Amino acid sequence: MQNVLVSGGGIAGTVLAHWLARRGFAPTVVEQAPAPRSGGQAIDIRGTALDVIDRMGLTERVRAVRTRMRGMSVLDADGTEVHRSTEATFSSGRLDSADVELLRSDLLALLHQHVLDGVEFVHGDSVTALREDERGVRASFAHGQPRTFDLVVGADGLHSRVRRLAFGPEEEFLRPLGTHLAVFSADNFLGLEDWQLWQRDGDAGYGVYPVRGNRELRVCFGWADDAPAERDPAAARERVAERMGALRWETPRLLDALYRSTDFYADVMAQVHLDTWSAGRTVLVGDAAHCASPLSGQGTSLALVGAYVLADELAGGPDHRAAFARYERRMRPFVALNQALATENPGGPVAEESVERAKNAIALDAG
Repeated sequence: MQNVLVSGGGIAGTVLAHWLARRGFAPTVVEQAPAPRSGGQAIDIRGTALDVIDRMGLTERVRAVRTRMRGMSVLDADGTEVHRSTEATFSSGRLDSADVELLRSDLLALLHQHVLDGVEFVHGDSVTALREDERGVRASFAHGQPRTFDLVVGADGLHSRVRRLAFGPEEEFLRPLGTHLAVFSADNFLGLEDWQLWQRDGDAGYGVYPVRGNRELRVCFGWADDAPAERDPAAARERVAERMGALRWETPRLLDALYRSTDFYADVMAQVHLDTWSAGRTVLVGDAAHCASPLSGQGTSLALVGAYVLADELAGGPDHRAAFARYERRMRPFVALNQALATENPGGPVAEESVERAKNAIALDAG
């Protein structure tokens, strides 16, 4: 039985660990956070990714916690409605679609409940060094003792540490898209009921929508900026407040909620492009390999499908190099179409035809 280190306990890492365990591997997931991460915005599961969820036996549970939006309003800088729709929202697309929108934290909780019995999880630790030889990969950790694994998988996101250790500095692979995003939770002081609000003025704007039975809000601030991400949380909040300051209406109350939030997240919107996703016994999956950015709306679907395909190919034979090559051949066309969604219409919605083509552009069964 091959033992596999999976760095990252998010969606890609957890789903990969599930399918590896089902296929006779011994996966160990190391996650820097002390527990499964909470917070985050609503995410979408579309097309072939829904088949992955179905094969995990989670379709009914996922649909039970989906968002229940009735529509959205688009506002000008003063809060005056200039457009409304009861057919689609910017966050999820058409409301009559078979696709599913749900909170990232809800999906991650379901995944962890589903795989805990068959996978070793180590929270509160991270990989600090990798040394490969003919026997495997010796991994060192920030807190735990070094261990040797047959294979290592980087499923640790846009700023992947495994990618840096095995492939080089992230600056070589990240392609910023000139946009920043900040997400946080707040009480539903706007009294929204299954209805989204989107406001924009110039190169800054935000979306606000209710979750958790309309008890909470998720607030997503976005603005154009070529500067690198601000890593200090306090400084990042100040940058958000500065860029949103020109917007009026409820912006002061939203900024007050920003400073009081406990799950604030901000980063540059960027894609990851590498010539290869593997180096020796180490391979990348999800955002670490091919982040399409939240602007694509397909990051979660890429993570789900990529994890399934990688596990499927590793189960196909003892030669990890051949398995990694097959994994890339199957995934790269799918990734390319989905990454293109983020740049097809900057600042505006993507054509429905493009989304339909991209989300279904791969089959789970090879051959």
